[in-house]
Amino acid sequence: MTLDQLRIFAAVASVEHITRGAEKLNLSQSAVSAAIKALETRYDIELFDRVGRSIVLNPAGRKFLPEALKVLASAAAAEAALIDLGNLQVGDLSIMASNTIVSHWLPKRLAAFRRQYPGIKLRTSMGNTSEVTAAVKAGVAEIGLIEWPTDDPDVAAMQLDEDEMVVIVSPDHPWASRTRPLDNLSETSWVLRELGSGTRFAFKSLLELHATPAASIDVVMELPDNSAVVGAVEQGLGATLISKSAAETSILSGRAVQTTIAPLPRPYFLIRNPDRYNSNAAKAFEKIALDRAKTPSTR
Repeated sequence: MTLDQLRIFAAVASVEHITRGAEKLNLSQSAVSAAIKALETRYDIELFDRVGRSIVLNPAGRKFLPEALKVLASAAAAEAALIDLGNLQVGDLSIMASNTIVSHWLPKRLAAFRRQYPGIKLRTSMGNTSEVTAAVKAGVAEIGLIEWPTDDPDVAAMQLDEDEMVVIVSPDHPWASRTRPLDNLSETSWVLRELGSGTRFAFKSLLELHATPAASIDVVMELPDNSAVVGAVEQGLGATLISKSAAETSILSGRAVQTTIAPLPRPYFLIRNPDRYNSNAAKAFEKIALDRAKTPSTR
């Protein structure tokens, strides 16, 4: 049984006439007759009584008609849902992003998306770069937003924006008043984000840039949250490398000082699983994220 057979049956039943039913469907009379005959033959039942040149629904046909109309109504509802999904009227989008992005970069993009597509339900969660990548690979999140490039071959990455990483210390730290360039990163203790985070990947790059062996660094504390890291630095526990946007309030208030170590650029990437369906909602978010990244004031 096909939907086309059901549509033809319902149209003919509504007028109890093959020719008028064919005209209603814009089909040939022979095509309509063949569809009715195929349906009856398939289930070894007659749905119409042939009275002369006319046809009339028989008891079996009258009993079957409401069921056929229910199926056609469900099919129409399913088609409408697909149209709504295609037009971004309804649906959902799952996004997982790393700490800095969730706190400082993502909110304005989510607000812009929500204003443009109010029918799309946004489901957001947070994890470090490694956790976000794993979630995208597993299909838990359709879109991932990370703070450092990934070399995982199972995800596709697209750069969205660029952040600036700075080294900060407390006001009474020896580096706070130093005006000359700093090269020896092992002079101080460090408070760092956890392994697997984009910020930790950036710190590794900073060490390489300054030709500083990782073994020479004294890491006194690892914390899974930017605010906690900044708070520990404010208390004089050591220096840290962190997104300038995450440290901005602390720097402006004087609770932390940006050192003379040159800022380190850090790209933001959107990642997705190329083997999974890329929804229209995901494509729309990508466009909004890229458009807003072009405006410096939105960072």
